[in-house]
Amino acid sequence: MIDSESKPSVADGRTVPDWDGGWAVMRQIREALRCLVERREPRQIDLRGQPFAPGDLERLLGWLGRGEVAATVTALGPTRVWESAIPGVWVVEHRDGEERPLALQIEVAEVPAILRSQPEDLERALALLDERLGASSAGQL
Repeated sequence: MIDSESKPSVADGRTVPDWDGGWAVMRQIREALRCLVERREPRQIDLRGQPFAPGDLERLLGWLGRGEVAATVTALGPTRVWESAIPGVWVVEHRDGEERPLALQIEVAEVPAILRSQPEDLERALALLDERLGASSAGQL
């Protein structure tokens, strides 16, 4: 897992470090955040596809820092999600079942898509709840 715990963050009041590779991504993040604020339109930025120089990705994640929210989703492999120190700017790291990196993204959203319940899951949840309530209350609803 990428560790940005000890890197400088937005919250500590430092200015943006002098590094080339992160500026293009920072502009994309700023534009995505503007779209979220103005139109409630979430966006994703693929970090693996960026032309970073050695160390730029770590500097970017360090500069973004860590916020208060983190989650792990276990599906085909672990997906780790954490909010940066900038609210609404999330880091989403997908790995396979053997912990090999698959994707790394910045998601600018109120809540990352992977943490939202899918409509088909909600339908299944209602049926499951009805089944469990029926089994325990024998028609009292």
